[in-house]
Amino acid sequence: MDIVERFINYTKINTTTSRENGAKGIMPSSPGQMKLAKLLVSELEALSMEDIILRENAIVTATLPANTDETIPVVSFFGHLDTSAEQTADTKAQRLPYNGGDLCLNPELNIYLRESEFPELKNYIGDDLIVTDGTSLLGADDKAALAAIMNALQFLISHPEIRHGEVKVGFVPDEEQGLRGAKAFDVSEFGADFGYTLDCCGIGEFVYENWNAGDAEIIFTGQSAHPMSAKGKLKNSLLMAHKFISMLPGGEAPEYTEGREGYYWVKQLQGNSARTVLKLDIRDFSEEGYHARKTFVRQLAESACALWGEGSVICQLSDRYANVFNSLQGEGHYPIDIALRAYQRCGITPTPVAMRGGYDGAVLSQKGLPCPNIFTGAHNFHSIYEYLPVRSLRAASDVVIAIIQETFNGFTTGNRES
Repeated sequence: MDIVERFINYTKINTTTSRENGAKGIMPSSPGQMKLAKLLVSELEALSMEDIILRENAIVTATLPANTDETIPVVSFFGHLDTSAEQTADTKAQRLPYNGGDLCLNPELNIYLRESEFPELKNYIGDDLIVTDGTSLLGADDKAALAAIMNALQFLISHPEIRHGEVKVGFVPDEEQGLRGAKAFDVSEFGADFGYTLDCCGIGEFVYENWNAGDAEIIFTGQSAHPMSAKGKLKNSLLMAHKFISMLPGGEAPEYTEGREGYYWVKQLQGNSARTVLKLDIRDFSEEGYHARKTFVRQLAESACALWGEGSVICQLSDRYANVFNSLQGEGHYPIDIALRAYQRCGITPTPVAMRGGYDGAVLSQKGLPCPNIFTGAHNFHSIYEYLPVRSLRAASDVVIAIIQETFNGFTTGNRES
C-alpha cells in the first residue's frame, strides 16, 4: 500500500481525544482510537509481524524479528492514535498539487491556505500537499507517524536483503491530554533498548530536548462575610490569589518567552471570596532551573501564608514529565548519534529543536527507554490549516528505515559503537 493512501485511510477514522472521558479515567477516551488500533493490528498481521498485542486501553505493540544472528540493541518507534480536541469534525483529506501562492481548500466556504500567513509554504513549491477542506484538523498529528512507521515495516519485510536487528513498534492513545497512553505503557514488558517517537514538525527537525514540566495548585482560603458588616472580617481569597499572581516574575510567562526560556503559566483561576484555586504550569529546560522555579513558588506560598494567616495558602507541587535530554547524556547519547547519521544517510540536514512542550518520548525516557523525537513533516498542528507535504511524509519513513540500518551498522561485529 502506498504511504499516502495509507495515511489518508487513517484520517478517515475520527480519533478526536475526549477530555471529558479522559477526566473520568477512560482510555481510550474516544471509540475511534480503538477502531484505528484494530485497523493497525490487521495491517500488522498482514505484514506477518510477531508478538502483536492489542490491549483494552488501545495500546498496540508488535515486533519485527531480526534477520541476523548478530547481537544488536532493539530499536523501537512510536506514534499516537488520537488527534487534538480543538476540532471534532470528520476529516476530509485531499491531495493537492502546490505551485506557489495561496491554495484553495474549500471554494464554497472560501477557505484558503495563504502564503502570507504561512511563508514556509514556499519550501514546498512543486510538491503535493495533503490538506483538509478547511473544516477540521488533518490529523497528521500523529497519523503521519503511523503511516511512516507502517510504510517502513512494509519496506523492510519486502526487502529481506536489508539486514537488521529486532524492531519493535508501539501505538498509544490519548497523547493529546497529558501523555496518558505513554504513562500507561509498560516499558519493561515491551523489551526495547531505545526508541524514537515521530511527532511534530517539518522535515529535518529533530528533538532531543523538551521541558522539565510541573504543575502547581495553590489553594487560597479566605473568610466570607456579608458586605454590610464585612469591615475587619472579610478576607477575600480571590484578591489573595490576584496578589499572589502579581508577585510572579512579570516577564516569565509563555507570551514573553521563547527558545530555552522557562516560564510560569497562570493556567486556571476559579473560586469565590471564601476559597479560590489557582493552577500554574512550571516549565524549564534545565533541571537546576526547574527545581529553582518550584522552590520559588513554594517559598512565595509560604510567605503569603505567613502574611495572611495560618492555613490561608496551601501549595501542592507535582512533576508532569522531565526533559528527555536527562536520559540521553553520557553513554545514553547513542540514540542521538544514530538518528543524526540516519538523517545524513537520507540527505536530510538535521535541525535540532528544543521542544517547548512535551511528547510521549519524555515519559518513555523517564521510564528507562531513551526516546528522542523525529519529524513527521507536517505543519500547523491543531489547526484547520494543518498540511503535510508528500515528500516530507516519505522522508520521515525513509529516516525510520535508515535508523534501523544505522543501528545494524553501528553494532555489528567489527563495527561496534565506541
